[in-house]
Amino acid sequence: MMHNSADSAFRQTLLDHLPDDVLRDAEPRYSEEPRGRWQGAIGLVAAPRSTDQVAQLVALAADARVPVVPYGGGTGLVGGQIMPEGPAPLVISLERMNSIRAIYPEENVLICDAGAILAQVQQAAAAAGRLFPLSLAAQGTARIGGNLATNAGGTGVLRYGNARDLCLGLEAVLPDGQIWHGLKRLRKDNTGYDLRHLLIGSEGTLGIITAASLKLSPQPAHMGTALFVVPSPQAALSLLALARARLGEMVSAFELISGQGLAFLSETLPDVRQPFDVAPAWSVLIDVGLVQGLDPQDALEELFASALSEGLVEDGIVAQSHQQAADFWAVRERIPEANKRIGSISSHDVSLPLGALPAFIDRGRALVEGLGDFRINCFGHVGDGNLHYNVFPAQGGRVSNHQNQRAEVQRRVHDLVHDMGGSVSAEHGIGRLKVDDLERYSDPAKLAAMRAIKTALDPFGIMNPGAVLNTAQMAVKQT
Repeated sequence: MMHNSADSAFRQTLLDHLPDDVLRDAEPRYSEEPRGRWQGAIGLVAAPRSTDQVAQLVALAADARVPVVPYGGGTGLVGGQIMPEGPAPLVISLERMNSIRAIYPEENVLICDAGAILAQVQQAAAAAGRLFPLSLAAQGTARIGGNLATNAGGTGVLRYGNARDLCLGLEAVLPDGQIWHGLKRLRKDNTGYDLRHLLIGSEGTLGIITAASLKLSPQPAHMGTALFVVPSPQAALSLLALARARLGEMVSAFELISGQGLAFLSETLPDVRQPFDVAPAWSVLIDVGLVQGLDPQDALEELFASALSEGLVEDGIVAQSHQQAADFWAVRERIPEANKRIGSISSHDVSLPLGALPAFIDRGRALVEGLGDFRINCFGHVGDGNLHYNVFPAQGGRVSNHQNQRAEVQRRVHDLVHDMGGSVSAEHGIGRLKVDDLERYSDPAKLAAMRAIKTALDPFGIMNPGAVLNTAQMAVKQT
């Protein structure tokens, strides 16, 4: 499908229909992604103040056949927020649409604009005595629209689910400029196809989310945090089963940390306080949120005692204060920063059936080490089967010396994930980075259905072209 650039003539078209202040300078942040792997082209940047203005922008782009790239917080790691190839697009940033529209504490519902920053939503919920449990490292800059467009995960999925599970309704602008008024607060609504779940995870390829009705939860009466040393990933998995048997859904987070990740912290961020004098090969970070009448320290100490008797733990620390719990989490949350400073050859965001995790870790190491001398930092949300499996040069090595191996490392890891019944995209989405992976590993019927949906809703292919689906394949289908 042929597209046109967002050029000076299109700029004038926008100014004929919209206030001058909708357009803004094309700052570098709109054309970059956090890992620095791509630079995106920009024709124009628009920052609308309302859903009506978003609708006008999209309708005008559809008429002019100008591609549209929605932009949230710019924190995505798979290139979904930039367009490095093709005619220069219209970038629509939701940063001005950042209001908390309403809170209904009795219903456990919050309604906000899509440009609201995740931390802002968390704070608004807390002020109302409620919890919005979506939590991730970029929550100070990530925006709700992008969280939903990518179906973000984070550390609380084990208890509360992905972003998809935390959304009751949406308002969105469709590719022809129509506004879908689906901003409901209902838990039950069986009136046909669920467009909410179609748009969530679509990464801006089927429309632009402009507002969301979000599901809140009661704040746990008591929180507890512990860091346990485990002898192996298999022991970590058994510990998770034991924790859930004892505490049920009160286990909020269960994070696997490797000794390699702790070594990277020591190497690049020595100011980060680490709990153990000698970094263990494997440890797990556990959060529990308990109801009134239960003591989290007692619960975690009893869990440790039971796990110790079964040989599942070797050492452990139960946080004695909020500050100590925050220190534990700082270790986990700064591992990605340490990874970035070291520089990875290939990074993988994968998920597997829980029972397959230990075998994957062992088999993956053997496959990668068969290609050379590498360091592997395997960590992540093992409670929901999501691992971040990242491959680095040997100590003293350079990433630049392994550029020709990146594709083979990724192929070996992703083939193994697929063979073991997993997913090569757990929580970061497809974006542009994993378009070929989607083609390689997806069921053909699923791909055909996705292309049919894209063609039906976006016949001119203007919405974030090149993201999620292979545009060349789409062009074949549309001729």
